[in-house]
Amino acid sequence: MEKLTAIVPTGNEEHNIREVLESVSFADEIMVVDSLSTDNTLDIAKEYAHTILSRKYHYSASQKNWAIPQAKHQWILLVDADERVTPELKEEIIQILKNPPTDGTVAYWIYRMNHFMGKRIKFSGWQNDKVIRLFKKEHCVYEDKMVHAEIIADGKVGFLKNKFLHNTYITLNHHIEKLNRYAAWQARDYDKRTFKLTPFHFVIKPFWGFFKHYVIQMGFRDGVPGLVISYLHGYAVLMRYAKLWLYRRGLK
Repeated sequence: MEKLTAIVPTGNEEHNIREVLESVSFADEIMVVDSLSTDNTLDIAKEYAHTILSRKYHYSASQKNWAIPQAKHQWILLVDADERVTPELKEEIIQILKNPPTDGTVAYWIYRMNHFMGKRIKFSGWQNDKVIRLFKKEHCVYEDKMVHAEIIADGKVGFLKNKFLHNTYITLNHHIEKLNRYAAWQARDYDKRTFKLTPFHFVIKPFWGFFKHYVIQMGFRDGVPGLVISYLHGYAVLMRYAKLWLYRRGLK
């Protein structure tokens, strides 16, 4: 059976850390990569983790690419603090480690069951949400993007049948703060490929972001949480270009 390192990035996650670490307790090595937490995250992590690394947070891909080569084992399971490995997903991963792929597969997509505002979200553009989180470290690296970076694999990428539990919601204010932070980071990514900013960026694209998630991707079927998600998608698009406008003028 192949050995597994579970990597869990953290940053002031005392409300999440215990449950996520318990969900990866089957791993041969548990590595917590902490962004200089000031709460009780590290005290709780010490109860579970074999390895604890600390580094100032720049952006997600940078943090993960720094941590991955330090894992002891070839197979990596990377789990964010707001995700949980279900018993079914655990068993599926164990079976892969017992019978490693021989067809050149070096990574696997894992779908996520998302919860927001206390409700399971089945539509709103989140119904096919997936991430590459089980992979071989020598064949995979995160693309160098400040937001929404994904694994680049130099081999085949398969799909797992079972899903992560994912609850990104703490409070609405916390979620909006996160969107604003991401918008500032995205502004730098978009500066490389966005020409002159026009009303198209500030009006049409935000409206389309809302319309796509609420109507086309059936956010209305998720009730009030679906409406909020769709609105926040439009808001995030607006803030991305507002932050880009400010960034190009040297303002914050």
